[in-house]
Amino acid sequence: MAKYLVIVESPAKVKTIKKFLGSNYEVAASNGHVRDLPRSQMGIDIEHDFEPRYITIRGKGDILASLRKEVKKADKIYLATDPDREGEAISWHLLNALKLEGKKVYRITFNEITKNAVKESLKNAREIDMDLVDAQQARRCLDRMVGYKISPLLWAKVKRGLSAGRVQSVALRIICDREEEINAFIPEEYWTLDAVLKIPGEKKPLLAKYYGTTEKKQEISSAEELEKIKKTLENAVYQVADVKHGTRVKKSPLPFTTSTLQQEASKVLNFSTQKTMRLAQQLYEGIDIKGNGTVGVITYLRTDSTRVSEEAEKAAKDYITGQYGTEYAAESGTEKKSTQKIQDAHEAIRPTDIERTPMQLKDSLSRDQLRLYQLIWKRFVASRMTPAQYETTSVKIDAAGQRFTVAASRVKFDGFLSVYTDEEEKEENNTLVRGIDENTQLVFDSFEEKQHFTQPAPHYTEASLVRALEELGIGRPSTYAPTITTILARRYIVKENKNLYVTELGEVVNHIMKEAFPTIVDVNFTATMEALLDGIADGNVKWKTVISNFYPDLEEAVTKAEKELEEVEIADEVSDEVCENCGRQMVIKYGPHGRFLACPGFPECRNTKPYFEKIGVACPKCGKDIVMKKTKKGRKYYGCIENPECDFMVWQKPVDKKCPQCGSIMLEKGNKLLCADEKCGYVEAAQQTVEA
Repeated sequence: MAKYLVIVESPAKVKTIKKFLGSNYEVAASNGHVRDLPRSQMGIDIEHDFEPRYITIRGKGDILASLRKEVKKADKIYLATDPDREGEAISWHLLNALKLEGKKVYRITFNEITKNAVKESLKNAREIDMDLVDAQQARRCLDRMVGYKISPLLWAKVKRGLSAGRVQSVALRIICDREEEINAFIPEEYWTLDAVLKIPGEKKPLLAKYYGTTEKKQEISSAEELEKIKKTLENAVYQVADVKHGTRVKKSPLPFTTSTLQQEASKVLNFSTQKTMRLAQQLYEGIDIKGNGTVGVITYLRTDSTRVSEEAEKAAKDYITGQYGTEYAAESGTEKKSTQKIQDAHEAIRPTDIERTPMQLKDSLSRDQLRLYQLIWKRFVASRMTPAQYETTSVKIDAAGQRFTVAASRVKFDGFLSVYTDEEEKEENNTLVRGIDENTQLVFDSFEEKQHFTQPAPHYTEASLVRALEELGIGRPSTYAPTITTILARRYIVKENKNLYVTELGEVVNHIMKEAFPTIVDVNFTATMEALLDGIADGNVKWKTVISNFYPDLEEAVTKAEKELEEVEIADEVSDEVCENCGRQMVIKYGPHGRFLACPGFPECRNTKPYFEKIGVACPKCGKDIVMKKTKKGRKYYGCIENPECDFMVWQKPVDKKCPQCGSIMLEKGNKLLCADEKCGYVEAAQQTVEA
């Protein structure tokens, strides 16, 4: 009998696929990559057409030796690594590392680990796609050039162990830019005014929102404006001016891509991107289901396509028709129109078998696996269902030249909402306004007024950063989670209550990158580079052309930065603290966790202590110095030097000026000064204090 060898990436797939294929097939795993560029050097021969020098990854020698033994026994070898560019490159590396030239070698891919998908892939075996391999080689070489050229500069300038990356540096810049935007934001006051009105013959009152005058929409920006409007409405008659009834359709959601799964899992399940990808990998590789053995329960998890196979489409339609009724099954699923940024390599993330409901898998999955599977299953079913329909009512109410409005909606047909709802949809299901028409006169009961302040753009979360990276065309599905993990591990950013904050270290690195390597951290440049990588994958661009065009500019920027960094190297700043061990004036050093005080007599004197930067402002509670401090996770704040005896603390930098309205301390925010007491709301230009 002929013997066939199938090589996969993950050992978790071996048992599952072996069961599908039978005794003629041997299945072995490479445990991911087997060859890579050396860690000790760049590993790219600049002089000889940028040829990469690959070596066997440390620890993979035994795996390769074992695979070579299996290769000798096999008549045919099937390389079944993951169905993406990285998987294609791993197959190519296996071809070379195992010296498979001249043997019967085939590349197979499957989007799901099911019996049908695996057997079908064998019927459609092909050669390795060198365009996909070259696209991955180009990405690897670009990232290596950036990392190995720029990281040593950061080591010299800030501290050892830092790194720069082509995608991570842009992600850091995006977060820093948002932080600057938040810090410069000046809140503006506005008010809302609601009128509580009674409908004749109805018990339930009507809450109408202030719109403006009957001529135009108007914002209420101060308490004085609010009082004027209320004055004009004294003894006014509230007359219904217009009632419109209509219907509104809410489209079914698209099935998940890598990005949208990470975002939704963060929002609904509070999972980090790393956790979402780890659990999704487990669901894809195979779960031991009682009575069925090990089987993959979702399709491949790294994708930015919303396409669904015809078989899955038909299975979904049959399931929905049977479970919910014909009127719930959509004619055809919605798909996102392909753009240049979309890499339609495979399908959306979906269950491999729609009949395998979350309830059926309850005993086979861990709690978190089940929660993620349920999210994927519900989203896919909803994407194949009809849209929801709402019955809407819009009412305009006029009184003394002012206008109030009421908008209400009620679900008329739930469609996909019968399976998949979120908080926004729950809020939309209001009671319709009944018992009024254009002739109805309403009875005034009371006003409900509220003061608000405009809010800055929110801090990035992992989910919103992934969305931003995807929208800007930076990185690919496989890079989102590792990018965020890296900048968290380097302590460039910290995560507090889902929000991402830049640390002092992150600010320093971002500043250096913007000054010395503006192209690397330019969003448009990085997105263009992704488009070029797509061009390589499509066979339209030569990969070494991209590399050879990129390297000279990088080399020039590094050379220039090396000179400038040497010129601007600053001696340690001398503090006003005296070393209690030897009497020397202590200096300010920069370490892994920020600044600290150290004795300049090192190594004779090794005295160090925490550094607190005084800002020249007295604490409003106790009169001692206010100093700049950092939380355990590295976020800056300002507090009293006498802490914990004095608990004064603010996030913005205080200034030596009192609020002229209430006497509270003033804080710096961008180019403005504002009162620390939010209820006061006093704001002035920062320049005024300089002139004074």
